[in-house]
Parts: sequence; C-alpha cells; structure tokens
Amino acid sequence: MNLKRIFGALLTILGIAGLIYAAVVFTNTSGGNHDVKALIIYGILGIVFFISGISLVRTTKDEA
Repeated sequence: MNLKRIFGALLTILGIAGLIYAAVVFTNTSGGNHDVKALIIYGILGIVFFISGISLVRTTKDEA
C-alpha cells in the first residue's frame, strides 16, 4: 500500500470538488463582492490541490 499515491488521489479529489464548487458559485453569482472572493478562493485552492495531487500520483514509483 503506497501512502503517497493515496494522498495524491485524495488531493486530486479535493481539487476536483473545489473546482466544481467554484463553478457552482460562478453560475449562481450576482456580482457581489462576497461571491467574487469565494469564486477566487475556491478556484485557486481547487487548482492547487488538483495539480499537486496529479503530480504526486504521477511521480510516485510503484513498489515492486
């Protein structure tokens, strides 16, 4: 059981969830200041988690 791969998959799933939530906020936004802040925060966190999770899964070697 490779702990790095599991953590990478968890980060990837959290990133996807953050990006989906940012998309939901974007579609339901009325242009308020709070909506724009939430959109930026969830979008950036989603991208960071997604990219770090994918790179962690990609660079981890399989155990023989």
